[in-house]
Amino acid sequence: MRLALFDLDNTLLGGDSDHAWGDYLCQRGILDGDAYKARNDEFYQDYLAGKLDNAAYLNFSMEIFGRHDVVQLDQWHREFMRDCIDPLMLPKAQALLTKHRDAGDTLVIITATNRFVTAPIAQRLGVEHLIATECEIVDGRYTGRSIDVPCFREGKVTRLNHWMAENSHNLEDSYFYSDSMNDLPLLEQVTHAVAVDPDDKLRAEAITRGWPVISLRD
Repeated sequence: MRLALFDLDNTLLGGDSDHAWGDYLCQRGILDGDAYKARNDEFYQDYLAGKLDNAAYLNFSMEIFGRHDVVQLDQWHREFMRDCIDPLMLPKAQALLTKHRDAGDTLVIITATNRFVTAPIAQRLGVEHLIATECEIVDGRYTGRSIDVPCFREGKVTRLNHWMAENSHNLEDSYFYSDSMNDLPLLEQVTHAVAVDPDDKLRAEAITRGWPVISLRD
C-alpha cells in the first residue's frame, strides 16, 4: 500500500498544536503565563526561522508532564481539544485525508510535536498511524523527558525508516505534505512532495524544484 505522509501543525491543522498547548496552560493559570509564553514564543520563532534548538525546546515544553499525574493531564487535554484544537480543524484537510483513504493509501501523521499532545488529534482526524516525538513514562507517570530520536528535521527520516522496517512499508510512489522548510530532509525522500500553505523558504524551494504548492485554508 502506498504511503501518504502528513505533517500536522500548520499543515493538517490551521495552527501549531504544541504552541497552542503552551498557551492553553498559561490561560488556565497552570503555568506562569508571562514567563512561559515569552519563552514559548521565542522557541516558536526559532522554529519558523529554521534555527530551533530542539533539545532545549523539549526540556522546556515537556517538563510540565513530570509534575502532574496522567489523569490530570488527560483532563486538561480534553479541554484543550475542545477549546483550542477543534477551531483549528480544516475541512480541506479532512477532504485530503479522505481522498487518500479512499485510494487505499496508508495514512501516517509524522510530527515533531510530542505524542501526548498529538495522539488525540490524530485520532480525531481518523489517522491510525502516528510518528511523533516520544514522551518517557516510568511507573505510569510521565517523567517530563523525551525518549528515542526526536521526530524533527533529519530525525523524521530516521523515525520513518524505523517505522517502515517494522511495518513492511517503503516510499515507492509515496506522498508527503508539509508547510515547513524544517521538513526538507523528508520531502526530498518521497516520490511526491507537496508544500501546504508553506513558509517563505519552503515556498521558494518548492517552486525551484517544481513541487506542487497547495492551500488547505482558502
